[in-house]
Amino acid sequence: MSRHFRELSVVGALAVVLIAMALFAPAFFQPQPLLSLATREAPTLVVACGMAVVIICRQIDISVGSMFSVVSVCAGLLAARGWPLLLVLPVAAALGAALGALNGLLVAGLRLPSIVVTLATMVALRQGLNLVRQGEFVNMPDAVQWFGLPQATGQWLLVGSALALLVGLGLALRHLAAGRFVYAVGTEAEAARLAGIRPQRVTFAVFVFIGALTGLAAMMNIVQSPQVQPLSGMGLELKVIAAVVVGGVAISGGRGNLWGAFAGLLLLACVAPALTHLRIEAYWEKAIQGAIILLAVVADGVRQRKQN
Repeated sequence: MSRHFRELSVVGALAVVLIAMALFAPAFFQPQPLLSLATREAPTLVVACGMAVVIICRQIDISVGSMFSVVSVCAGLLAARGWPLLLVLPVAAALGAALGALNGLLVAGLRLPSIVVTLATMVALRQGLNLVRQGEFVNMPDAVQWFGLPQATGQWLLVGSALALLVGLGLALRHLAAGRFVYAVGTEAEAARLAGIRPQRVTFAVFVFIGALTGLAAMMNIVQSPQVQPLSGMGLELKVIAAVVVGGVAISGGRGNLWGAFAGLLLLACVAPALTHLRIEAYWEKAIQGAIILLAVVADGVRQRKQN
């Protein structure tokens, strides 16, 4: 029970929020609003899966929001020029992987702190995109929206794809050697090296992986709207880090799982609708996310002190 205390506490908090919504805003539970909410959060879930792997490896990537924006615009431009979606999808994933590889080379190759590297790439990508696009939206062809399917079918496809990725990656982390390597490096890199694991390769791989998932999430983003906004990824990094950390993934690395991260994302996803229905200003959402991260980090610190 104590091993999964964080995950269970998040589930409990989520239950409290849902009960409160059932009492004060029962309209929240209508099928279409719930499906729309799940669809909007599907790309976030994909990025959160990658962020969980990075943090378990005792790294951090705060450039995912900027990568998301860059890949969304690039994929949108390709789709607007008539590229088929089946071709745009791997290009988007490859571009995200390339941006992640840049972070990985700097962190794993030059042994630079990941928070400094990804902060620099976050600013560089965001400012570069602003300079090139000047805030101009990308207009998407009608055939791109929902992959050319009816809206409800496209929504279920996005939600189902995100959940399938969650389940597949969660099982892979638990049962495959590559998943055990990530946990080993996050727990103690030197011990992992002595056991025959190459920590720098694992570190590089997790940054490429989160980049590819961010590219996939960007593709899931552009099919939901007739226009692609250059700032579509603004604040994404805060949300996915909050979801992952509050869901029980230790910011110090080596501990946690995707199921807790999923519960954390569900909790955060309910914050904005709850604020709306309770007629509380929307800007409190970011403050709540920041408070959630702080509480989770403090809880980890207290737990580590008790263990020592």
